[in-house]
Amino acid sequence: MKSLREMLHLPPLFKGFGAVSETYEKGRPGYPDAVNEWLRRDLQIRPGVTVLDLGSGTGKFTRRLLEVGADVIAVEPEPRMRYSFARRHPEVRLLEGQAEAIPLPAGKVDVVLCAQAFHLFANPEALTEIHRVLKPGGRLGMVWNLRDTRVPWVERLASIVNRHAGDYPRYYSGQWREVLNQHFGGKYAPLSEKDWQHNHTGSPEDVIVRRIGSISFIAALPDDQRTALLAEVRQLIAEDPELAGRDIVSVPYHTVAVHTVKILP
Repeated sequence: MKSLREMLHLPPLFKGFGAVSETYEKGRPGYPDAVNEWLRRDLQIRPGVTVLDLGSGTGKFTRRLLEVGADVIAVEPEPRMRYSFARRHPEVRLLEGQAEAIPLPAGKVDVVLCAQAFHLFANPEALTEIHRVLKPGGRLGMVWNLRDTRVPWVERLASIVNRHAGDYPRYYSGQWREVLNQHFGGKYAPLSEKDWQHNHTGSPEDVIVRRIGSISFIAALPDDQRTALLAEVRQLIAEDPELAGRDIVSVPYHTVAVHTVKILP
């Protein structure tokens, strides 16, 4: 029997995420406090507003939505991610689904929020579904934590990762922006963008090695290639004067937040 994705002629899900749900939770940074004000002011989230957390993963961003009083519905395709999410946020309605087939009725939500995820499903099928479930005047918000490659050792780290990226969909390609503008042009307000600096502080193993290991295209590598890559990451940590011998380090990030408003049915 064909899967839903096969029936919709969609590409396979990003299989690496299933293998790294706990690594994802430990290795990924949180979000700066300024995000809460963006949620309140730009996305107009307040108690009683229904927010679809699309591609919710383990729920790292969901806690921010709950802090501002949102009525959250989470949709996540990957079973192990859903299991991890349910353990952390049992109070949130969690649905099995994907961006190209959202299991909600039309006009159900005030806001669709995609944290660290929109680039993965920036395709016409997903945008049609997002448009369908958003109420008139509803908002689409997208958030990404991006490593600050202005720092030399972070740039070296990025170069290790980029060798394995291939044509995997990523924020950095900008393809998500092109698809969004093409598909939503005229129906949505121009994109509005904000960004903030912040750090992810912890042990090098957690905030650097586990962070790299949580990237789905890294997790999906054959075992020997993944082991070699992570050994290279550990060698960078051992050799760089800003990292070597330290029990606690800080990885610099900047958080990018983008939103638009549905202005036509």
